[in-house]
Amino acid sequence: MPRYSKRSARREVAERKEDSRVNLYDEVTARVVAELEAGRLPWVQPWDRTGGTGPGLPRNALTARSYSGVNVLILWGAVIEHGFPSQSWLTFRQAQEAGGCVRKGERGQTVVYADRFTPEAERQRAEREGGEARAVPFLKRFTVFNVAQCEGLREGLASDPAPLPERELVPVAEALIAASGVDFRIGGDKAFYAPGPDFVQVPPQPAFFEQVDYYRTCLHELTHATGHPSRLGRDLLNAFGSKDYAREELVAEMGSAFLCAALGIEPTVRHADYIGAWLEVLREDSRAIFRAASAASKAADWLLARHHDAQEMRVEGGIAA
Repeated sequence: MPRYSKRSARREVAERKEDSRVNLYDEVTARVVAELEAGRLPWVQPWDRTGGTGPGLPRNALTARSYSGVNVLILWGAVIEHGFPSQSWLTFRQAQEAGGCVRKGERGQTVVYADRFTPEAERQRAEREGGEARAVPFLKRFTVFNVAQCEGLREGLASDPAPLPERELVPVAEALIAASGVDFRIGGDKAFYAPGPDFVQVPPQPAFFEQVDYYRTCLHELTHATGHPSRLGRDLLNAFGSKDYAREELVAEMGSAFLCAALGIEPTVRHADYIGAWLEVLREDSRAIFRAASAASKAADWLLARHHDAQEMRVEGGIAA
């Protein structure tokens, strides 16, 4: 009977974890690729057909914290597929903490958690030899259930925000643009972000068939602008048609969709002609959608945080006055 050393056993455990991680990347990427191949974009959903829920980011019903990155795409897809009337989710244990339970026979949705940690041995090595301790990335999966799959939940859980009346969407979008601090110019017949001089330019509103399309376009270009070195520092100087160009367009598409959903605007696709390029990138690299969705969430969070801070300053100023 073969004998295994402790080192071999540790190596086997590490390899199993790596296989699980790779399989998880492959699973999620395959799902997104299948949607794109069918002509559907996971970040642009038919909100009015989902059993009553409107545009919004998926959130944890117990903590009120919004999900981010690729989990937004996963949970949006589940809402569409099953016609759930809510964007609120709980783990099995959280449903019990909320005084209820998941109904018998309900199947949950797998979401993922990605982070980095620094092993103690690596910390000690860095202390001995100098330099920075190397963090190790990890990815794990867990299961959540839509609140519509639960029963007996106590009152007062974080519910879906009430949709804004259409007349209020424009002022909110304008306030976010102003709060961004990005040099924003109106004119010409093309929408673009210029990385060198660092400004966004969009055609005037009358150039758009629908007023809301003007704001969807603004949010797309503002997402690009978050990549400037003075903000989030993404690589924006990519040749048109290159894979890196396609990756940044993927970030801007999803970032705009996340922003639209957060503001109560139905997301739409801005550049459907890039689907072929996105498919090429995703088929080549199973981690590309994770990176793009993460960057899109960071971009949306950056803009929403400034919008939130500006709102608070206005409220405090009004009270002080």
